[in-house]
Amino acid sequence: MTSTTASHAADLVAALLFILSLAGLSQHRTSRAGVVYGIAGMALALIATIVVAAQSISAGAVALILVATAVGAAIGLWRARRVEMTQMPELIAVLHSFVGLAAVLVGWNSYLEVESHGDAQTRIGADLLGIHHAEVFIGIFIGAVTFTGSVVAFLKLSARIKSRPLMLPGKNALNIGALVAFVALTVWFTISPSLPLMIAVTALALALGWHLVASIGGGDMPVVVSMLNSYSGWAAAAAGFLLNNNLLIVTGALVGSSGAYLSYIMCKAMNRSFLSVIAGGFGIEAPSGGQEEQGEHREVRAAEAAEMLAQARSVIITPGYGMAVAQAQHPVAELTRRLRERGVEVRFGVHPVAGRLPGHMNVLLAEAKVPYDIVLEMDEINDDFADTSVVLVIGANDTVNPAAMDDPSSPIAGMPVLRVWESEQVIVFKRSMASGYAGVQNPLFFRENSAMLFGDAKQSVEAILHTLGSDGHHGESSTGRQTSLAGR
Repeated sequence: MTSTTASHAADLVAALLFILSLAGLSQHRTSRAGVVYGIAGMALALIATIVVAAQSISAGAVALILVATAVGAAIGLWRARRVEMTQMPELIAVLHSFVGLAAVLVGWNSYLEVESHGDAQTRIGADLLGIHHAEVFIGIFIGAVTFTGSVVAFLKLSARIKSRPLMLPGKNALNIGALVAFVALTVWFTISPSLPLMIAVTALALALGWHLVASIGGGDMPVVVSMLNSYSGWAAAAAGFLLNNNLLIVTGALVGSSGAYLSYIMCKAMNRSFLSVIAGGFGIEAPSGGQEEQGEHREVRAAEAAEMLAQARSVIITPGYGMAVAQAQHPVAELTRRLRERGVEVRFGVHPVAGRLPGHMNVLLAEAKVPYDIVLEMDEINDDFADTSVVLVIGANDTVNPAAMDDPSSPIAGMPVLRVWESEQVIVFKRSMASGYAGVQNPLFFRENSAMLFGDAKQSVEAILHTLGSDGHHGESSTGRQTSLAGR
């Protein structure tokens, strides 16, 4: 078997492993196997690439590749061991930026390599030279947009800059103008390539990527992460065309298409169009001054919450990013186990955009060994709230906001939410009365059947567990207190 044939075979096997990885990651029960398939595919692709490259470059160049691989692997292992689950969204944003930057560097290298030879037209072919120039230009544009867009997403998700959208005058016109300019520059570059045009498209794409994500509010950040994932895939595919690497093309297409489909699903879950997210998204101030408090809230202590849970026939827990910040998933899992042992039906309702990363809550609950069969999506559980005794809202805010259904002037109007307020009692775990990541006030806090349990979510759940584990806390006095609370 020749080295070329072996390389093609390795590429095919790696591509199949990547497809199996995507299929495995689509379900909780097979997600671990999906990760293993992905790791195996990437390892095979990396080894095959190094082996093929070693046959056409010097030993010193091979040594540099191996050193770079070792350094990258060491940094990756170090960050993977240290990163918290709450930091996963910004970590993924950073990784997307690396893919975009790599695409830009590959595009520039391809242009300089071709233009450095006076016989480029002879080597590539007159018919293919224009296609090559277009590939370079488009690849740089996609990569640069991905790079700066991912950097801004990282800064917002890590709270290094404010999450509210940047509202420049005529921002939509600026975006459209940048796209029109890109098309014009691409035609110009294909006909007459030059270094100033390369610099111009790079600067234009970097500015557009920054402005696109800076103009998107906090409530849409899960979609932004998914969107950037798609961009990074297409950037990788563009780099694959320039490098004549079939595996990179296939992998990029898989990532790009799956990221685009996930973005579509999430936009549909929020009753949003993809274009509306790009145009601005949630977080724009409501014209009706919706940040003002809309009534008086009630507070409840952990002991009272425990009594309500002990007497409930059914409980639904709706987690959010606050649960991740407090690292409360393990106490929540223990609370679930205790309640189920008492005969209480416990389920979880997970909104499609809960947290700041698609699937963020599902990963946390799986890490805490919460049974998969009681973790339900919004559409599966929304109709059951009306027949639920107690709902625990742990760290969620915008995804349980009734203003999305009741207030047409709200920035999140029309977004499907978990209808937790339809239950008999709602207990909201929060540190304060502050609005959520989208910057929108939540009328749920002031409803008659809602009570606020202030404090760190992990400590609050542990206090409830302590009360449930004590004797003599669930007699008539608790019944009277719960009736009193229900009647307020």
